[in-house]
Amino acid sequence: MPKAGFKSITVSETVYDKFHEVYQNSKDDLTMKGVNSFSGYVTYMLEEMMQKDKTFARYAPKIEKISIDDDRVILKDNMKNRIAEVAVQKGELFCQLCDEKDCVHVGYVFSLPDVYEVLNARGIKSPK
Repeated sequence: MPKAGFKSITVSETVYDKFHEVYQNSKDDLTMKGVNSFSGYVTYMLEEMMQKDKTFARYAPKIEKISIDDDRVILKDNMKNRIAEVAVQKGELFCQLCDEKDCVHVGYVFSLPDVYEVLNARGIKSPK
């Protein structure tokens, strides 16, 4: 039984093992973010995914992914009726259309799960 104020969930052993492996390999970085336990890590990841889903749901009708290359993502901005290129520059994402590091296009790119994993592996973090 979980402690008062908590709920438990059931996941497959495969999913558990993957999350636990990432947690073990990232403990030092996670501690710096205030994550001090495996359950704290899972909570942190769930909150992060909910935020990404909220961003994706908010802008998905307005922005479409056209293509993904090695160091850039091409988007169609349906509100501006323009093409936006978001590229990696100096270890950060940079939007060529807005000429910014922190715009809706950069945020959208971080909300794409396949792109996020590659960026995260390269150490490129979402602007806060």
